[in-house]
Amino acid sequence: MTLRVAVQMDPLESINIAGDSTFAIMLGAQARGHKLFHYEAGDLSYREGRVTAPARPVTVQRVEGDHFTAGELVTLDLAEDVDVVLMRQDPPFDLAYITATHLLERIQHKTLVVNDPASVRNAPEKLFVLDYARFMPPTLVTRRLEDARAFHAEHGEVVVKPLYGNAGSAVFHVGRNDANLAALTELFGQVWREPFMVQAFLPDVSKGDKRIVLVDGKPTGAINRLPREGEIRSNLAAGGRAEATGLTPREQEICDALGPELARRGLLFVGIDVIAGYLTEINVTSPTGIVAIDRFNGTDTPSLIWDAIEAKVR
Repeated sequence: MTLRVAVQMDPLESINIAGDSTFAIMLGAQARGHKLFHYEAGDLSYREGRVTAPARPVTVQRVEGDHFTAGELVTLDLAEDVDVVLMRQDPPFDLAYITATHLLERIQHKTLVVNDPASVRNAPEKLFVLDYARFMPPTLVTRRLEDARAFHAEHGEVVVKPLYGNAGSAVFHVGRNDANLAALTELFGQVWREPFMVQAFLPDVSKGDKRIVLVDGKPTGAINRLPREGEIRSNLAAGGRAEATGLTPREQEICDALGPELARRGLLFVGIDVIAGYLTEINVTSPTGIVAIDRFNGTDTPSLIWDAIEAKVR
């Protein structure tokens, strides 16, 4: 089976091929003989029932500084000219992102979109996880300083983060005697209109924040991400480092609880974050981590992703 695959992502020139999950997925597609096209989310257009994008056919190779070759620009009708759209642009999960999901939803009667755009829209990472509150640390979502103060007083140390951030950006640790909570609440209220999230601080974050990847609802591998000295953020984009790991019984229980619902929603490639046995996020927009997972475990996650995609296309 040869598929025509349109990859909606950030500029290819800007990616770090050593660790970029989308690039690894593209290499996996190309190895199977699938034809790749690249366009950016801002290129989407709708007119008279058609969703189109100017795109370039691309070939990719794992050569630093010479990792892709692009052909002449063509206009793709995403319902007619391709079999699969990979929605892989990085967050922020803002109105532009939401608009892209609405447009891609209009082609689903003919083209497989991964992940399912309506499900991506309805499963923002720090809100969808609330469906599984039994696995989470104590959590508050609010805009009110009074609520944040009461939660801080109850739990002593907390982490404050925006609901729609990514890659560990704007995540703050507020200690027991920290006087910055009011200023942080004021800052968050000025920068974002939506509420923010406050969670009880988990001291074992120093031992790692585990990223577990699920493909079509089944766990396929994990890495433990360790924060660098003086940091609480273990995201690799924030300077964390990865180490090999497996799943504990508690983490397998979490995956067993989430997996069927992820598959039902068409969330084919998902990354969940677990700290000290507590579920903190369900990443569905543009999850990462598969390159490190495969390097440590000798696995081939892109192949598992393409197995699942090809089965759905058939």
